[in-house]
Amino acid sequence: MIRRRLLLGSGLATLAAPAVLRAQPKAIKMGCLRLVHSMPPFFYEKFAPEGTKIEIVMFDSPTDGKNAVVTKSVDFGTFGVAAAILGGAAGEPVVVVGAMSNKGMGVIAKAGSDMKTVKDLKGHKVGIWPGSTQEVFIFERLKMEGLTVKDITPVRVPFGEMPAMLARGDIDAYVGAEPGPALSITSGAGQLVEYPYGTPMGGLNMIFGTHEETVAKNPDLVKAMLKTQRQAAEFMSANTPAVVDATVQKLGANRAAVEQALGAKNVEYVWKLDDKVQGQAKTYAQHMLDLKQIRALPKFETFLNPKFSNELANS
Repeated sequence: MIRRRLLLGSGLATLAAPAVLRAQPKAIKMGCLRLVHSMPPFFYEKFAPEGTKIEIVMFDSPTDGKNAVVTKSVDFGTFGVAAAILGGAAGEPVVVVGAMSNKGMGVIAKAGSDMKTVKDLKGHKVGIWPGSTQEVFIFERLKMEGLTVKDITPVRVPFGEMPAMLARGDIDAYVGAEPGPALSITSGAGQLVEYPYGTPMGGLNMIFGTHEETVAKNPDLVKAMLKTQRQAAEFMSANTPAVVDATVQKLGANRAAVEQALGAKNVEYVWKLDDKVQGQAKTYAQHMLDLKQIRALPKFETFLNPKFSNELANS
């Protein structure tokens, strides 16, 4: 009798298990950075498909975010286009299926200094994060001014440490990511040299990426998540106060700095992987090749996949 009851109990548990599992929401891991222009994933829950739970995984380095996509530690990720190109050029299975945000950069110098233009950076210690989008932009701006990286003293500095290092005098200037530039401006420790968008790369910055196997095996999920990014970007563009509140709450960012970054229109939330963005990405990759940051261009026919973006734009 005891054995019969145990068997019956075991059978009931087995029958009940699938129903319990079906009731649990599907968890999608989304990687993002601790930056103002990486905030859209925090709004995904508003627009995600029914039965989907968004799990945010935070990274401090664009390369770490890209690596998480490559290793499938996350299902989707947002990081700078430079990190994506580094992966694509190395033959890693990262695919760009959409855009995340533009702009979000700033060249900042010590307040009261004589550094008013990029050309004035010559001979100074400049904080730069290697492998970042900002690095490619500042190298191109230096080139446009007749300078090279040899004319400055580049100092390896993570984005989050740039404002403090500038304020202490450890560096004379930096090429940062929001809300860093805005924090230096609002605190009075720094002054704006320029927003470095006067190159053929425009304001191209962060992309929406995933693993090539996800594209091949679960295209419906890719399209659904890019649609979620579109809805989040459109909502955020129309609701700046909500973005400020979320950035302060989720990132612990300084409110005045976030308001400065968004008020100066130095962050633009987007989603389309259209012809313009693809052209900017290819120009960007060519600059990285010229700078010897990559040994070959990515295979753009697979690295850039506008299929989902085009379908959403036409729906």
